[in-house]
Amino acid sequence: MRYLSTRGDAARPRFCDILLEGLAPDGGLYLPETYPQIDDTTLARWRDLSYAELAFEILSLYIDDIPTADLRGIVDRTYTAEVFGTPEITPLKKLDDGLYLQALSNGPTLAFKDMAMQLLGNLFEYELARRGRQLNILGATSGDTGSAAEYAMRGKRGITVFMLSPHGRMSPFQQAQMFSLQDTNIHNIAVEGVFDDCQDIVKAVSADLEFKRRWQIGTVNSINWARLLAQVVYYFAGYFQATASNAERVSFAVPSGNFGNVCAGHVARMMGLPIARLVVATNENDVLDEFFRTGAYRVRGSEQTHETSSPSMDISKASNFERFVFDLLGRDAQRTRALFGESVAREGGFALTGEDRDRIAGFGFVSGRSTHADRVATIRATFESSGVVVDPHTADGLKVAALLRRPEPMIVLETALPAKFAATIVEALGREPDRPVALVGIEQVPKRFKVMPVSADAVKDYIAHNAGQ
Repeated sequence: MRYLSTRGDAARPRFCDILLEGLAPDGGLYLPETYPQIDDTTLARWRDLSYAELAFEILSLYIDDIPTADLRGIVDRTYTAEVFGTPEITPLKKLDDGLYLQALSNGPTLAFKDMAMQLLGNLFEYELARRGRQLNILGATSGDTGSAAEYAMRGKRGITVFMLSPHGRMSPFQQAQMFSLQDTNIHNIAVEGVFDDCQDIVKAVSADLEFKRRWQIGTVNSINWARLLAQVVYYFAGYFQATASNAERVSFAVPSGNFGNVCAGHVARMMGLPIARLVVATNENDVLDEFFRTGAYRVRGSEQTHETSSPSMDISKASNFERFVFDLLGRDAQRTRALFGESVAREGGFALTGEDRDRIAGFGFVSGRSTHADRVATIRATFESSGVVVDPHTADGLKVAALLRRPEPMIVLETALPAKFAATIVEALGREPDRPVALVGIEQVPKRFKVMPVSADAVKDYIAHNAGQ
């Protein structure tokens, strides 16, 4: 399996090369040259597999430069009941007839990011040992990616993590999860801006190829194809749990900010998983909803990015969106480069018209928007009807799913456990959410982090003085 850049770079690297790279040299995002196609026979064979077995089958379609036995061992070590709390790994909860919640947040940091990050940590450690290399990971987080990455990478041989987050814009629990880590290979940088500023710094540093190669910079954000690939697995797992046969179709509702989670669903659908619709649910930062309604992608600046009660979705520049547009445009790298490398930079966005816009519906995407009042009402109504407490981001997904439901089963992807967002749960239900005993009082634990201005140069200087070599 070879990979290509959405912006046309001539190289065709293999999986383990892009595992350690992140962005392509031309600033594009990696995708496989073709999506492996799944037929009914394969779906039938996969239906009764364990989660780890299913993950191995899917990953092995895309990874042919890790020996089979080694890849199977990595997957088996990753997806265990000890790590994820249940043998099913991502069990479904029935909320209503035809409405399901897929539990993705039973990992170490109580967020769906653990599903991919735990695998990524093991893949990184394996490949770095094989090459005798060090890796300095640079990432940006709006809340959950950071802690998931840090818990997956802490203590890993050959890995140092530099994680950027928007100063003061995460929940107290999210901040505590990250900033309380004292491991010497973990560095938290609080940037005096919004998430999009953090993301722009990561891209700027990655675009400096000399610096990137000198300090062996890699990424764990969903711009890293390996992380997105790992997320493809739970779409198959959810489908198998919600259906009795491969003749059925389902829809997925996905709380969305950076487009990585729902982009994994797009990949699953392109492979042949019987997905009727992919429902993109945004909060008040509705760049993606606007695009799927109008065909216009209009990036907002920091001053126009709202601070909301579903903070992990407070994103106005969706990094993974380029992958979908590349497929939408028939994999035309020249046009994709013109839109994302020129129009977004120069004009702050672009608008699709004519046949380009008409093709959106053929990829199964629909969208909707949720507000703080919607989140509070949805958390309350869900608890009253089913006894299930959901976090604010999952509530966004449930709200939009309710607006766009059709006869086929609807699976809403859970993004985090409610313990991470206590203030909104208290507002909705009048009580604190339950949390694991080990995390009681985490907000009072001493914290270790560095505050910095919005400056790629400042971050590069910090990396140069603290990097592993």
